[in-house]
Amino acid sequence: MVRGVGEDGPHPVDRHVGRRVCEKRISLGYNQSDLGRALGLTFQQIQKYEKGANRISASKLWDIARFFKVDVGYFFQGLNSQPGMAESEAGAAAFDHDFPSTRYTIEIARLAPQLSSRQQKLALEMIREMTGKTEEA
Repeated sequence: MVRGVGEDGPHPVDRHVGRRVCEKRISLGYNQSDLGRALGLTFQQIQKYEKGANRISASKLWDIARFFKVDVGYFFQGLNSQPGMAESEAGAAAFDHDFPSTRYTIEIARLAPQLSSRQQKLALEMIREMTGKTEEA
């Protein structure tokens, strides 16, 4: 069954694709206005795409992929089957992670490899201490 925005909110695939657009945009250093200008859209439309509130058409996703210089499949990476879904939706709606991607989490992930192993370990220990998670998950 095809689902749009309804009682349950945006379809999980639309949210996932939007999240991947957002993550890639931030990791490349673009803001929503930059992407919007490149696509002939407003930043508000980009916001709606990234939240999954508005679905991204195939042609617009193609344009976004070209702008980011990635394959269209990039936006679908990380989808897998989710328990309780209809068989026709299996494999198309779960996330490898369901934490909110923010500019900060993306920038931390982008900068961490530039640190030495010792610095990475110290940063990880600091984050664990700040979150109260003292052991590996």
